[in-house]
This record gives sequence, C-alpha cells and structure tokens, in this order.
Amino acid sequence: MRQIMEMGMADLDPEIYGLTKSELSRQRDGVELIASENFVPRAVMEAQGSILTNKYAEGYPYKKYYGGCEYVEAIEEIAINRAKELFGADHANVQPHCGSGANMAVYFAVMKPGDTLLAMSLDQGGHLTHGHPLNFTGKMYHVVGYGVTRETETIDYDAMERLAREHRPQVIVAGGSAYPRDIDFGRFARVAREVGAVFLVDMAHIAGLVAGGAHPSPVPHADFVTTTTHKTLRGARGALALCTAQYAKDLDRTVFPGIQGGPLVQAMAGKAVCFRLAMEPEFKVYAAQVVANAKALSRELVDRGYRIVSGGTDNHLILLDCKTSRGVTGKDAERILNEAGVTVNKNMIPFDQEKPMITSGIRIGTAAVTTRGMKESEMGRIADAVDRVLSRPEDAAEHARVKAAVKELSGAFPLYPAFSEPWPTI
Repeated sequence: MRQIMEMGMADLDPEIYGLTKSELSRQRDGVELIASENFVPRAVMEAQGSILTNKYAEGYPYKKYYGGCEYVEAIEEIAINRAKELFGADHANVQPHCGSGANMAVYFAVMKPGDTLLAMSLDQGGHLTHGHPLNFTGKMYHVVGYGVTRETETIDYDAMERLAREHRPQVIVAGGSAYPRDIDFGRFARVAREVGAVFLVDMAHIAGLVAGGAHPSPVPHADFVTTTTHKTLRGARGALALCTAQYAKDLDRTVFPGIQGGPLVQAMAGKAVCFRLAMEPEFKVYAAQVVANAKALSRELVDRGYRIVSGGTDNHLILLDCKTSRGVTGKDAERILNEAGVTVNKNMIPFDQEKPMITSGIRIGTAAVTTRGMKESEMGRIADAVDRVLSRPEDAAEHARVKAAVKELSGAFPLYPAFSEPWPTI
C-alpha cells in the first residue's frame, strides 16, 4: 500500500499521465479564445492540487459535522471574507461547485415549483440555467424569456419591462453567457422592485472585470449575485454566491444541506487565493487589458470584413457571425480553427436560423490570451489567423501554415515555462 501511495501518475497510470501532458502541450502551443476559459496562476493550482482534497467539511465554519476541521474552517472563513471585501457584498457562500449549482441555490431559496422566472433566452445570449426547457429551470418553473432587438442586438429593456409587468415573476435574472455589452443593472433592479421580484445577477463571465473595475458592478443593485470563479476572475474551477444580509440564512441552508454535501476544500482554498490576487493592483491592469484586447480584436475582425454581433464589445467577449461573413457555420468554424491551433466554440447568434448544434456564429474571448501577456498588437495577428482559416475553409495546407504561425505567436508568450510536468511540484 505504501508503495502505491508514493507512486507518481507517470508510473501508476501512464495513460492518463500521457493525455495530461498532451493537454499541457495543446495549451502551450495554441491560442485559447474560448470566452469561459483562462489559465490559473501557479498559486491557485497549488491549492487545488493540495492535500486539502483529503478533508470532509460538511457544514459552515465553526458549525461543521466532522472533526478535525479547525484548519479548513479557517480557510473557508478567509475565502468568505475576501469575497465580501472584493465585491462589497453583505454575505458570501464559497461552497458551490459550479455556476449552475450557485444559480440553483438561489432559485431554491426563493422560488417554488411553478413560480415564474424572467431571464434572457439562451438563443439570445442567456445561459441554460436561465430557463432552457432541457434544464431544471425549464422543467420546474414557468419561464418567460427576454432578448435583444433586431436592430441593435442589445438587450430590449422596454420589452423586458413589459414582460415583467405582465407576468409578475418571482425572480428576474440579468447576465448571460454570450452577451458582449454592458448591462444596465440599475434598470433591472428598478423593474424588479416595481413588480415585487427578487433580482439575481449571474455575472459568471464578467466577475473578473467587475473585480478589476473594468465593468459596472451588479452588487449594489441585486439581491443575489452568482458567479463562477474560473473565467475572467482567473481562479479555481468552482462558483460563488453573494447576497444581501436579508437572504444570508436562506442561501446558506439551501447550499448545504439543501443541494450539496461536503464542499471541495481544495477548491475553496483556490478561491481564497484567487480573491487575494484579484485585490492586487496588477489585477486592475489585467482586467482593463482584457477589455482593450477584446475591443482591438473586434476592430481587427471588422476591418477584415466580419460581422460582429451588436457591432462590437464592452467586455471580454465577441460574437462573430461567420455564416454571414464567410459562409461557414459555427460548427465548421470551430473544427477548422481548432485544427489550426485556435480554440473557439460554436455559438448561436440572435435570431439564428441554424440549429443549436450547428449555429451561425462562434464565441471568442480574450481573458486567456491576456493572461499570457498578449496586448492589442497581438490581436491583429490573431485576427489574421482566424481570417486565413475561415476564408479558405477547405485549404488544409493553409491551415497547417496558420498552425505554425500560431505556435510561433504562443511561443513568444510562454505558458507555465517553469513546469516540467502539467502541475507545479510542491
């Protein structure tokens, strides 16, 4: 038994070890443009790969159901206090495993099955947990979806207000997974108060921009704010739920024992480290550069004849209409760009005529390339790579040349250069 306990992955499970090494090479050599992905700092990776994974810690600090929690309770308390300070919130729960779970906790805390939920439709930029019929929200609640105008492809606030007054929802949700513009949280809050609704903001995509002062904060306006911690916040893979003091007990008892058992202590430690890093002055510089890079990349693509949904971006995210621009579906664009070392995901655009698994667009984000140190000048080279592939979708030789150019670009901004393994040695 002792021998097994001391074996490394390379010896114990060479198959998984080899695939993990290959993934490290993929990340190092390619350009990561998936808007929901980022590269964690070494300190976060150390926390998530630490001995903290061994500990069960059901319950909340100083009210745990297991013994031996004195150290992990302190870690969780630090994570809670840092989250509250970072976002200016009354209360924070750092236990949710994922963004969907954080949203579920809010819904379960304040809604009953059959209640009405008003949120952004998935095909207009929302998220599965905002009421998609295949999601638990679509199965449990009466969902009313708002969207964007055809003219501007930005939120139709007037229509949202009319729907709120007509349906009197129990919860109104702002935020999405594919919306590239600033959101008027104050207007949503006023409508929620008028109709007696709880106001939830899902800021999973923009949390890092909010923390870094590069996007307006929803916290002063909302009853609840949920987020993942691994996108623009650049932290541990997991989630966070914030709320006003009024809802603190309801939120906590819904997370545990309502929908989760033991929290992932290693993830809470990773979140704590992430929050500390987000308080540093350098993080404000990072957040501003993420937005500057997104704007620059959007301009570069427009200059090459591409149609960008809403005409541009205010955050880290770009929706590119590749079907109109180059006659290539989102599914095909994702595949051929990936083959050339540029990772994106297919994504529906507003009023898309293609099926959800085909799509007319791709979603592009700048958080990960900004983490590597790329700036506006590199966005031109990335736009050129995208254009060369999408303009010649059947040209394998051109795609190979682009892949070589992408590897050269990435090599100038090394990822984890000190690592000889896919994780730090601690």
